[in-house]
Amino acid sequence: MDLKQIAKDTTRTLISYMTYQALRVVLAQLDETEPKRAYWLRQFSYQVSIQNGEAFLEALFQEEQRLAFRLLTVREHIAEEIADYLPEMLRTGIQQANLQQRTRQLERMTQLDPTTFITDSEQKEAESDGS
Repeated sequence: MDLKQIAKDTTRTLISYMTYQALRVVLAQLDETEPKRAYWLRQFSYQVSIQNGEAFLEALFQEEQRLAFRLLTVREHIAEEIADYLPEMLRTGIQQANLQQRTRQLERMTQLDPTTFITDSEQKEAESDGS
């Protein structure tokens, strides 16, 4: 297990997610102030996948530099605001999610299926019907 590579991949995923969140913030702002630009940016985001945030930004820089810089600024602001408490939230979230998964699995493993068990009277009734 290459923890350094896992950390790099996770960081890349988080950066793309921050880009997506920045896009949402900028779209909300533009909806209020410049609806035509909001419409344009929304259409652009339908055409160019935001799955890879860096590729999305590169494409946006080719089309609308001002909006691309705005996304960079908002993305950086979001990252700065959440950076302090993200590690603890991640640890706690993983622990809680794991506990819930383990609990549900234990419940499934210990749950009895009533259709697999028949009572003595049901078995006697079935045997008498068969004779």
